[in-house]
Amino acid sequence: MFKRVFQPRFNDTDALGHINNASYVTWFETSRRPVFELFVPDLDPKKWNLILAKVEVDFLKQGLYQAETEIKTYVTKLGNSSVHLGHEVYQNSELIAKGIDVLVHFDYKKQKSAPIPSEIRKKLETHLKGA
Repeated sequence: MFKRVFQPRFNDTDALGHINNASYVTWFETSRRPVFELFVPDLDPKKWNLILAKVEVDFLKQGLYQAETEIKTYVTKLGNSSVHLGHEVYQNSELIAKGIDVLVHFDYKKQKSAPIPSEIRKKLETHLKGA
């Protein structure tokens, strides 16, 4: 499991002072960085081999501006060429949102999905929920 703790930025809020719904998708992207680094250790865009195929967010409680926020990210499923990630967002020890992403290992030259290499798969398996 990967964990990230941060303070929401002022621009993460809406006119009511709550965390804007779109901010959660951005937070999920930032929380995927350790997974990105497994595939592209130097994060060089010219070597990029992942595409985002799906994002879902369930909003459970109001997120607040100055509350310390923790995101837990873990692997929920490993396919041949895809990895499903779960995200849980906490403020004040309460689950306020959760979501999933589906990333696909992609060969841009061939314009199609590609199997996840075994050495990356082994590393991803250590982050399976319940592992």
